[in-house]
Amino acid sequence: MSEECTSEPAGAIRAIDKHSVHQICSGQVVLTLATAVKELVENSVDAGATNIEVRLKDSGAGLVEVSDNGKGVEEANFEGLTLKHHTSKIRDFSDLIHVETFGFRGEALSSLCALSDLMVITCHASSQVGTKLVFDCKGHLVQKSPQPRQQGTTVSLQQLFYTLPVRHKEFQRNIKKEYAKMIQVLQSYCIISTGVRITCSNQTGQGKRSTVLSTSASQSMKDNIGAIFGPKQIQTLLPFKQVPPAENAMEEYGLKDADLPKQLFLITGFVSQADHGVGRSATDRQFFFINNRPCDLLKVTRLVNEVYHMYNRHQYPFVALSITVSSECVDVNVTPDKRQIFLQEEKLLLAIIKTSLINMYEAGVNKISLNFTHKPVSRMMSSPEPCQVVPSDENLPESGEDSDSVIQSPKSNVNLAGLKAAFSSQHSSAKSTSVSGSTSSGPTQKTIQSFLKSGTKPALSSTNVGPSLKIKRDFNKCSVVGRSVLDSFRFGKALDSQTANTAPRCDLTTTDDMGSELETENHTLKKGDCEGPTEENNTFEEYKPIARIIKEACVQSPDPKRARRENHLVNVDFSNDSEDSSPTTVDAPVSLQRRAIPLPFSLEQLTLKVKRLQDQQHQRSMGEPKYRRFRAQISPGENQNAEEELKKEIRKDMFKEMEIIGQFNLGFILTKLNSDIFMIDQHATDEKYNFEMLQQHNVLQGQKLIAPQNLHLTAISENILIENIEIFRKNGFEFLINEDAPVMERVKLVSLPTSKNWTFGPSDIEELIFMLSDSPGVMCRPSRVRQMFASRACRKSVMIGTALSVSEMKKLVVHMGEIEQPWNCPHGRPTMRHLANLDVISD
Repeated sequence: MSEECTSEPAGAIRAIDKHSVHQICSGQVVLTLATAVKELVENSVDAGATNIEVRLKDSGAGLVEVSDNGKGVEEANFEGLTLKHHTSKIRDFSDLIHVETFGFRGEALSSLCALSDLMVITCHASSQVGTKLVFDCKGHLVQKSPQPRQQGTTVSLQQLFYTLPVRHKEFQRNIKKEYAKMIQVLQSYCIISTGVRITCSNQTGQGKRSTVLSTSASQSMKDNIGAIFGPKQIQTLLPFKQVPPAENAMEEYGLKDADLPKQLFLITGFVSQADHGVGRSATDRQFFFINNRPCDLLKVTRLVNEVYHMYNRHQYPFVALSITVSSECVDVNVTPDKRQIFLQEEKLLLAIIKTSLINMYEAGVNKISLNFTHKPVSRMMSSPEPCQVVPSDENLPESGEDSDSVIQSPKSNVNLAGLKAAFSSQHSSAKSTSVSGSTSSGPTQKTIQSFLKSGTKPALSSTNVGPSLKIKRDFNKCSVVGRSVLDSFRFGKALDSQTANTAPRCDLTTTDDMGSELETENHTLKKGDCEGPTEENNTFEEYKPIARIIKEACVQSPDPKRARRENHLVNVDFSNDSEDSSPTTVDAPVSLQRRAIPLPFSLEQLTLKVKRLQDQQHQRSMGEPKYRRFRAQISPGENQNAEEELKKEIRKDMFKEMEIIGQFNLGFILTKLNSDIFMIDQHATDEKYNFEMLQQHNVLQGQKLIAPQNLHLTAISENILIENIEIFRKNGFEFLINEDAPVMERVKLVSLPTSKNWTFGPSDIEELIFMLSDSPGVMCRPSRVRQMFASRACRKSVMIGTALSVSEMKKLVVHMGEIEQPWNCPHGRPTMRHLANLDVISD
């Protein structure tokens, strides 16, 4: 075989035969079912047709037929009708500048001949009877016979793509997706073709032919939109109002006013309102036209969605924009399907569209102002009226100003610090001791910041310690060291037990101005820690009641998540010491009795164990190549890389082989697989398992409606719903279907899913239809159902802080191998990360 190959001259260049060239080029012109239907519809529109009917059998897999009432084909043009590059639209290349028809290359019918069995029935205005024409795969006329027909042309395609086996098999396998894409392309021609009635129908098997979409030859684009998508869609649309580009938009795109042409673009059309709920869950209804030609304008599409998300973050708009521009500024001869277009002054077009959309949406934005009024604390305790608002740090008065001046005036800005202070004032007691220097008639609460900025400190004495004592609690400003000392008070047992009922509650505020210095390791409390009054004659004797209050409050409400400290005595000594005395000792030294325990040791056993470990390490090194399989770091920016590594290296059956090492920080499971150590989030992994179980097995219960609700779905949406009715039932939706009813009235909603506080509606049905159009027959859930399942799964999962046994941890790890996607929870939190490799560490 090699000798035969070498006998041929190397690098010989020869011409490809014409038949092969024809097949190669034809496969590039017509790629999908949508392209085939598009070419035939464009020919009908170019022929001046006012009534175009598209008939499909088995969604286009069996038959594609397009019939119109256009001019028809003259008998003199029968031979050249399907020949390559034969057209009546242009004569030479210069005609491309002024071309106004959809087609101009003369490739469509010729390519369809090479890809299918093509037949044409046509009748010209000058003919008395129609003619049936049959062509071969090369586009040559092989049969001509008379056929009764009115004026117009009918083109039939059978067994599309049968000459390309690979593409034909793929076409048959994805016929539902091809059909849905074809309908979307046909919708764009229905919108822009004013004065033309376009109808599309489909017949499945030997069943009844159903109408998919239909227009009424209206002269208005808005009426065409209503005929395709229903009157409900029209109610949510705004007419596009073109305005000159703003200065900031021109600066953004680097434009100068002096160099720009005036009135180059004329833009008309409609876009969705920015109100939440009127938009779409996807970009399936966005249509753009250049000189009435449907096209894909990627930059314009991105810009429209970005502006819309400024006012409605969670949805996408319906868009139908027709852009008229001089034909000299447009190049449509870019791609075989003519969907990509080169446009001069594209930046000017973007600036105009952005400015116009912002002006349209800004006119409908509602602005709400909130009014807050000052209410005394005593009134707030008795009646649920609006509370006072406390300003943030930047609005605080300087030290020495009156405390009433810090109360915010009406129409103030709400901030987090103010809300915290307002809520703290609402919960404060009416019997609270008033602050010295306050001149208000009723008791008002000073802000925390006013205490920090004032130079004086409130005095505490033994006379005001009792049931009415309330010291403000601010855990956000308490240091961790301070809390540790309070914990030692909480679990101490040497305090006076007779003062258990002295005060019902204690709140503590720790600030930097108190000059506190707490040492938790040695459990020593310095004298300056409790420094309160400034008089010299005050001693530590005055602060014994405070210790008793702390003791009682901490004993009454222990922290349930903190482990018990056994055999740990805290001794507090509040004796009258002089200022020069050493710090008070909190923990007394404890003497421990030690005893010696003999341990058995054998040098021979130790030698055997070392040798066994060396053999295992040698076998491991010989069996697997040494390389780092996991390189991603544990950081938010490395999540994608970490997931890809886990998908590559970890199979689902490996989770059963993982060895449980233990639990870390009551939230993470440490596992070992061979020499790799992994850390698993116990809450995230359990949540993902519960979520996927709910997704697969939970059937939502429906709530019957009083009267059936008409959904006004398009014909294609009705067909998708009918074909996937079982998926809708599992999601809790029930429908009443009438096949004989007209389009948009065949499906009525009779039951909606309900689940506690979650409610669903027609928007969830439309989202489900869109998802099923891409993946027909695949079980899926609307986004709001997924959110409900994610919330439910989160609540029923193992929480952080829960101690788990080895069997419980093993169960969670094994569950990871039973789900479809175990690498992150429904909320995006990672479930598993690689910590270290023991071989790499040992080396």
